Amino acid sequence: MTTSVEKDTQKLYDNQAQDWSRKEPILLSDYSARPYVLSMCEPIDGLDILDLGCGEGYVSRELKKRGATNIFGIDISEEMINRAIAEQVRQNLDGMTFKNLDVRQFDESNAKQYDLVLAMFLFNYLDVPDTQATMKKIFNWLKPGGYFVFAVPHPLLAYLKSEDYPFYFRSSGGYFSARNELFPGEIWRRDGVAVNVQCVHKTIEDYFTCLRAAGFELIPEVRELHITEEHIKMDPGFFEPLRELPLHVAFKVKKP
Repeated sequence: MTTSVEKDTQKLYDNQAQDWSRKEPILLSDYSARPYVLSMCEPIDGLDILDLGCGEGYVSRELKKRGATNIFGIDISEEMINRAIAEQVRQNLDGMTFKNLDVRQFDESNAKQYDLVLAMFLFNYLDVPDTQATMKKIFNWLKPGGYFVFAVPHPLLAYLKSEDYPFYFRSSGGYFSARNELFPGEIWRRDGVAVNVQCVHKTIEDYFTCLRAAGFELIPEVRELHITEEHIKMDPGFFEPLRELPLHVAFKVKKP
């Protein structure tokens, strides 16, 4: 059964896929999140990787360029997947497969396992039960000793940042009482284009609870991602409004 959130997410990204397509960093999160998450995935050379919520393939291409052997990317947006395939062909990158799939209906229980599963801004579109169910599947998809890396918007951002340029979520309710509520938001590109994003609110505790329930018992590496002085020197007008704000949280955990 397709829920309204699933339909809204698919429509949201089908309609703005062009604004997400890029060959170099341009979105705020291309500076504030993706480079750090990619570094958490190292060493990448020779890995088989599952990229969940791969969008138009920007991170998948970066993983491939850093030495990944095979990458399988899935995304709920058909238009995003079409663009991922087109750019893969344009850049003549082999060892990459993209499919239009919703992770909630995706089951690879009888397929091969992966060295690394990456979920870049996927879980902000899932509620707590779907997050736990997806993490359980991820645990099964990983080889023993494999790593699960994911990033989400920082749960506190919506309560600390006004609804303004260059990144915000519009909160409703309180930090604990708004669990599983959908927060709309926007994230800007450096050229002034804004794209719509969403966040199904969860607390920090929720992510740890879901990891543990899925079978990940080792202590994860956790990084709170934020704007640095180097970012501000690069483009003060764009990055300064986010100084000292917690923007994203990234996790890395190993399957025993």
